[in-house]
Amino acid sequence: MSRGSGTPFARDVSGLPAASRSRPLLVDDGATIDLIARPVSKQIGDATVKMLGYDGSIPGPTLHFRQGSEATVRFRNDTDQPTTVHWHGLRHDNLFDGVPEEHRGMQPPVSPGDTYSYRLRVPDPGVYWYHPHIREDYGQEQGLYGAIIVQPVEPAYWPLVDREACLILDDILIEDGLVAGFDTLESDHTLMGRYGNVMLTNGDTHFTMKAGAGEVVRLYLINAANTRTIDFAIPGARIKQVGGDNGRIETEEFVDDVVLSPSERAVVDVLFDRPGVLAVEHHTPDHVYTLGNIEVERGRAVAAATADQFWTLRQCAEFDEIRRSLDSDLTRPPDKSISLVGLMTGTMDNHGMSDNATDPIEWEDTMAAMNQASTPATMSWAIVDDDTGQQNMAIDWIFHVGDRVRIRITNSMSTDHPMQHPFHVHGQRFLVLSRNGVQTDNLVWKDTVLVPAGETVEILVEATNPGRWMAHCHIAEHLEGGMMFTFDVIPDEVLNPA
Repeated sequence: MSRGSGTPFARDVSGLPAASRSRPLLVDDGATIDLIARPVSKQIGDATVKMLGYDGSIPGPTLHFRQGSEATVRFRNDTDQPTTVHWHGLRHDNLFDGVPEEHRGMQPPVSPGDTYSYRLRVPDPGVYWYHPHIREDYGQEQGLYGAIIVQPVEPAYWPLVDREACLILDDILIEDGLVAGFDTLESDHTLMGRYGNVMLTNGDTHFTMKAGAGEVVRLYLINAANTRTIDFAIPGARIKQVGGDNGRIETEEFVDDVVLSPSERAVVDVLFDRPGVLAVEHHTPDHVYTLGNIEVERGRAVAAATADQFWTLRQCAEFDEIRRSLDSDLTRPPDKSISLVGLMTGTMDNHGMSDNATDPIEWEDTMAAMNQASTPATMSWAIVDDDTGQQNMAIDWIFHVGDRVRIRITNSMSTDHPMQHPFHVHGQRFLVLSRNGVQTDNLVWKDTVLVPAGETVEILVEATNPGRWMAHCHIAEHLEGGMMFTFDVIPDEVLNPA
């Protein structure tokens, strides 16, 4: 049921078309494509529920671009509320970033029945995604998300693989055979965010895939959940991480699992070296969730060269020069320092650290009743500028193109509910320099970093993309609760007019 003071969103599935499976869509340089957000019905377990899909599918179509290309997306909103599309991770023009004017963004909301054209640039290879940036808590939970794969111009950018697949990881909260209700005026679950009770992989409750013994498959992993951090594993397979949010990792490494907070991505190559059925899993300290399985068969054609290259851990030469320039950044004080804090108000009480104090990641909703009832009126989250005391949208930073901005992020324990926060920066990319003073030994360009409770993380933002941009917590309910601010990157021509 609805828990706010407005009208609940409709949940009737009568007359709605069934959601289709996501399809790949190759977007040529200079192309114009259409994208429609509209209601669909979807079977989740025994329940048939109303959801929202881009082009009628959940996830939406996977958009494949060539690095350096440009395209126009003609978007139409056939949903029941105003929306925008945010092209998460792309360093493109801020006019088309999908942040609405009410949040000091550049785009008017797209009302139901209206259209808006986005002109996209894709300068960086890697895996990105798209989703709403108005009532993100509602739209994402309802299925409005899709993947973006940018193929590199450089032929040897990634190691050889036999084939590729994209996995969008999510969860959804089902109550009494319906998606748990949303209020039209305000979000709920503001305390911890809305955890789902059903896991989804590419929109399915049980993902399946076939592979050949000896085959190497590249998986593009995206966490599209509102709140849940996911620990992805395929026990019995060999996993090599080759990339993160925004391209290659400094040194490829063999891993047992990959931890992704909301909106984070990873690129992993997986070797299936023997036949059998392997489970795809999400691990928490207390539970193992089976997301699906991969059937590994004998006799499928595989290329020996890919298996040979799989065992080679390549280094990315791009980071050699970056390492040489980091010494000055690591020895100077931070340019900016922020704290992540929360305050319970009204009838909600301070309860201190979560139940599992030895593991600061909130793997589950440990306070279901309190979390469900919490709204921005009873739980407020803030990003605080430590130097000025300004909070959230009162923060107004200005940087210049070419700046390397060192930002210290402290997730305060002196707060009514210490918990993790995935911190996301629009329009730029950054490096994680250190955690709790320990320098990062394997760099990767990112746009989101998980800051667990009690940790201090330092990042180095490369200010290359002019415009006004947003930074925020990517727990959707925290964003709706105001945990965001904007900053400006001023181009050279403004600094030095002719």
